[in-house]
Formats: sequence, structure tokens, C-alpha cells
Amino acid sequence: MDDALRGALERALGARIGRSARVHGGDVAVAYALDLDDGRRVFAKTHPAAPPHFFTTEAAGLTWLHDAGAVAVPAVLAVADGQPNHLVLEWIEEGGRRGVTDRELGVALARLHAAGAPTFGREDRRSTGSRGLPNEPVSTWAEFYAANRLLPLARLAADGDVLPARSIAALEHLAGQLARYDTGEPPARLHGDLWAGNRLVDTAGRSWLVDPAAHGGHREFDLAMMRLFGGFGGHCFDAYEEVAPLVSGWEERVALHQLAPLVVHAVKFGGHYVAASERAIAQYA
Repeated sequence: MDDALRGALERALGARIGRSARVHGGDVAVAYALDLDDGRRVFAKTHPAAPPHFFTTEAAGLTWLHDAGAVAVPAVLAVADGQPNHLVLEWIEEGGRRGVTDRELGVALARLHAAGAPTFGREDRRSTGSRGLPNEPVSTWAEFYAANRLLPLARLAADGDVLPARSIAALEHLAGQLARYDTGEPPARLHGDLWAGNRLVDTAGRSWLVDPAAHGGHREFDLAMMRLFGGFGGHCFDAYEEVAPLVSGWEERVALHQLAPLVVHAVKFGGHYVAASERAIAQYA
């Protein structure tokens, strides 16, 4: 950790850093466990080339999720987008799951989604995710998923020569047909990037959510992403269904909601994500 970052963190936290150790912090962030001279341990990260509002957007997302009173998220202790940029969160000591851990998460997610959002997208219009996908506020899910997800991703995939032309054309066509899949539900309060790596389980077996791409969207999106990458037990989905049953036909919409994260991964990593994206697109072509 360089002196400029150390100084900024100490001023923001009102304590001296006694010890720092690098920890995993995501795709590009440089993250640390910091032991402070006042006895606290905190999690801090910085980004070598952050886009505008990078950390304040994440901090706002964490606060918004916390305000629902449904899921545990780490408290934001300090945040700055100026150089040196940083985000400091309370430290979550990881442990192992208990028998009810997944079930409790399912109930919490149902309550989080039910807390709702003022719009599909974000009122502040800030982009989220590693590819800066737009979150322009709109009144329907079909418009949101088309204009803020599928069409921008089709352009990214075309510009990067990631997907074949036929898949790009099918994705663009699908964007114009989404009304047929719209369940008409109001916008849910979404984590927005809910894979297993963004869920921590503490020493008491409680689930915490981190690294959100928070926005108002369709609640099936979070659940579809959880199914895409695994790591969540069946008790989680069963408990969610008991609290907030999904609209009939949700099984046929899972791959539709998985299209966005699949194409993002195809753009970022290529490999088997390209074929997986093609298969998902073909289901709706």
C-alpha cells in the first residue's frame, strides 16, 4: 500500500493502520485487510483505473440494500472517488453454513425484492458492473432489459467480435420481443450481481451480500443468476418460493434472465461462455 492511500485511509477512518494484508477483492480492485490501532479490522479496496463514481455507486448500492431491512450487508465506513479512490467496509469474519443458512437467505431475498424500487433502472442513472451497463430509469421491465442490457451487450459483443453475426441479430431481435415475457410485476430491489462469490457466510452462519450492481429490475434476474453459477442450495430457492411465489412459467424465463451475465462473461473471458451465450440466445430466437 502506497503512502498516499495509507494517509487517505487513516484520515477517513480516524485511526492509524497498524497492519495491512492483501486479500481477494474482485476482478480489478486491489483489496486489503487492515488492522487499525483502535482495535478494528476493516476491509478496504482501491481501483487503479476506476471509471467515474465507481466506489460511491457501490457504496450507494450497499446502503440501498441495507435500507430494505432484509439482508445483511457490510457497513460503509469510508468512500471516495477522487485519487486515491477507496471504499472501506466493516470486516466480515467468514465461517461456515449452518443447516438453516440457505433457507434464511431465501427468506431474506424475498423480503429484499419485495422492498421494491422507484423505477426499473436507477434514479441516479449510474452505470453498474465491470462493463458499465446503463441503468436509465424506465417504467417497464421489457424496456429496461432491452435498452439497458440486451442492446448494449449486443453492441459490445459485435464490437469485440465475440459472438457470430447470427447470434447478434437474434439478440437484437429478442430485445424487441420482450413484452411477451414481461410478467407485469413492479420493479424489485435487486442485488444485481448475485453469484456465490458475492455472498459471504460469517462465523454464525449468517449470509452477507457484497459487491452489488444494485438497481430496480425483475426479481427473477437475481434468482436466475444464482442458478447460473451455482453455490446456493435448494433450500434457498424453496424458502423464497414459500414467501414470494414466482409467476407461472418462470422456468421458461430463467435462460432469458441469464443472457445478460452470460454475454458479459463472453465479452470479458470468451471461452465456453461464448457457446453458452449462443445456446441461451437460440432458446428465444
